[in-house]
Amino acid sequence: MPDRRKVGFAVLLMLGATLCFAALDATSKHLSKTYPIPMMVWGRYTFHCLMMLIFLAPSMRLQLIATTRPRAQITRALMLVGTTGFSMAGFSMMPLAESTAFLFVTPLVVVILSHWLLKESITGLHWIAVVAGFCGALLIARPGGALNLEGIFWMSLAAACYAIYQIQTRQLSPTENTVTMLFYTALVGTVSMTLAAPLYWGGPMPGWIDAALIASLGLYGGTGHLMLTRAFRYANASFLSPFLYAQLIWAGLLGALFYQHIPDLLSVTGMVVIVASSLSIALAERMRRQA
Repeated sequence: MPDRRKVGFAVLLMLGATLCFAALDATSKHLSKTYPIPMMVWGRYTFHCLMMLIFLAPSMRLQLIATTRPRAQITRALMLVGTTGFSMAGFSMMPLAESTAFLFVTPLVVVILSHWLLKESITGLHWIAVVAGFCGALLIARPGGALNLEGIFWMSLAAACYAIYQIQTRQLSPTENTVTMLFYTALVGTVSMTLAAPLYWGGPMPGWIDAALIASLGLYGGTGHLMLTRAFRYANASFLSPFLYAQLIWAGLLGALFYQHIPDLLSVTGMVVIVASSLSIALAERMRRQA
């Protein structure tokens, strides 16, 4: 495939992946009105795990679970499980677009954690971007806005877990297979939520339509991550990273379409500030690597 077509295909994959993630969030918001959040987390990882076993296990076999750092893989996966559960709790209480934007402060938290945990240097530009990004989050979470205090609490926990997950991904990526890392997130999520089932399983049993929607959470999550992984095979991460913010657009469209919510001007301003801050960090990293 020519380079231009590869890059174009990578962009399409990224847009498809972000649409899958936004659809997952919108579906979980709908289901949370009837079913407990842990049940949806179980569905998200169980059906994701089944997808990988059906489509990848026959060809990869034991290579799918081969790792030199099983503890780190499990810890990283648990952080993603926490991200999923906490963010679903936040989405159940708040509009999709604002909640998604609040979760995108994660790159800013990663900058701070990288300085403390990985001893990476932080320039003045990094600090300006971090402060600006958190100001954007405050615009969204302001008193009188669309976000409530409990929802902000859950999304803050989700952002913290996601930041730790990304730090651990940086540490594992140089030595671990990407597909194996993806499988461990699905496997650990499935096992942990299945073992915890007696603590949350109860209430109404889903009918066929709701059961299909719960299963679709795994379909969206698994397909989204597979598309994301494949996209990075065709184009550089520094080029593709801005397209991750397409999820904000999808979240806004799905929120308006299914929940009749349109963000106000201050919330939109906060989203723009968060995106601009995160992109400036990505640009600074790209320039530093080129230098």
